[in-house]
Amino acid sequence: MNEPMQVTIRTPDVHGHEAFTDAKAAVARLCALYETAASFLAERFQEAMDNGQPETRARAFYPEIRLTTTTHAKMDNRLSFGHVAEPGTYATTVTRPDLFAAYLEQQIQLLLNSHGVPVIIGPSDTVMPVHFAVANDPSLTVPQDGTLDFNLRDNFDVPDLSNTHDAIVNGEGFAYPDGARPLAPFTAQRIDYSLARLSHYTATAAEHFQNHVLFTNYQFYVEEFESYARKMLADPDSGYTSFVSTGNVEITDADAVIPVPAKLPQMPTYHLKRKNGGGITLVNIGVGPSNAKTATDHIAVLRPHAWLMVGHCAGLRNSQRLGDFVLAHAYLREDHVLDDDLPVWVPIPALAEIQIALETAVADVTELEGYELKRIMRTGTVATIDNRNWELRDQSGPVQRLSQSRAVALDMESATIAANGFRFRVPYGTLLCVSDKPLHGELKLPGMASGFYKTQVAAHLMIGIRAMERLREMPLERIHSRKLRSFEETAFL
Repeated sequence: MNEPMQVTIRTPDVHGHEAFTDAKAAVARLCALYETAASFLAERFQEAMDNGQPETRARAFYPEIRLTTTTHAKMDNRLSFGHVAEPGTYATTVTRPDLFAAYLEQQIQLLLNSHGVPVIIGPSDTVMPVHFAVANDPSLTVPQDGTLDFNLRDNFDVPDLSNTHDAIVNGEGFAYPDGARPLAPFTAQRIDYSLARLSHYTATAAEHFQNHVLFTNYQFYVEEFESYARKMLADPDSGYTSFVSTGNVEITDADAVIPVPAKLPQMPTYHLKRKNGGGITLVNIGVGPSNAKTATDHIAVLRPHAWLMVGHCAGLRNSQRLGDFVLAHAYLREDHVLDDDLPVWVPIPALAEIQIALETAVADVTELEGYELKRIMRTGTVATIDNRNWELRDQSGPVQRLSQSRAVALDMESATIAANGFRFRVPYGTLLCVSDKPLHGELKLPGMASGFYKTQVAAHLMIGIRAMERLREMPLERIHSRKLRSFEETAFL
């Protein structure tokens, strides 16, 4: 009987685990470990492309952070993050520590403050897929399966979606095989997967994303956003430093020409950048809850400070006019795309800081306040459905549910974005603009938009921007409400 051939495994030469009581030094060690692992795989991959199938298998591992504590935290009980729930061992794998350096340093420092014990940095037991390692080098591309004269899996580790572990964010009591509980909401491979997806869907690099994200379903907002960005770049006191368009085209001159891409990505994305990620990102997700879930699934790994939906909706009340605003304070979820991850019986609460920022921004931009705001804005339940042409079906069922829920508006994205914000612990909000009233004979048809509607649409994006600028001035711990945290949470935000 023939014995199976033993394959020699080559790994990078790295030191073992080290204890750190300095967050900056811990992050520097994470960066060194990651760079060693990724470079090792990229070099072995390049050798395989140049010389054919190697005789050995190349393997490298993600770095990890570990914390072991035998006492409960001396925590600042005003914070909803920055400490573990109880004594034990906690761990998380890490990818792209260069991209997440500020976030990692902040979260590690909070752990050190809360528990008074060092964090342990070293290589994990989770292999790094070659696809994600070479993604950092634009000169390298992993060929499609079947195009090489050898099977890539025989010599390199490839992505394994069973290691993404969304059970962590879904609150399913996840623990690692060695018994350690999760320290962060996302594993390294889950983050790498999302970084790759973001590049594909948005045609901009993760490095450009800002901490405040606006979602829209209307191309007009893109044009308004670019116009606003150019005004900011022309103002040396604005604090904004550059504008990034689809394809990673970055300008710092307000008059610079941005070439029109030959082909737009599925979700065109634009970034008005500011120091330390304090700017604003706008994502045109198009129409539908599937797109809304896809975008937020992947942007969530960047740990934005807040995201808002500023799109169009159907007004459901006869007293509304085209162009009126709707500030969501509750959501009726009939989108179905999150049913397996976040059951519909889970309430999605309004977040006070977001609501105040949005209402204040409406008042600032429209120059209306107090009771006068009711002339153009309603607060209430926003319903999100997955059927764009729901009006063509028997309306008795949907209309009854809409009435019972006290819904004032209906769209196809807002509840999905809010629910995924709740799921991923990203503060969320919704301000919509009424574009039609299907229950009252005002359909979304050419030529039906009034002058009032056109004026309001032009103001709508500015309201979203003003709200984000208000949120930017708030301390992070104020924005991240306890409403987003469950009984047992990861220490990292």
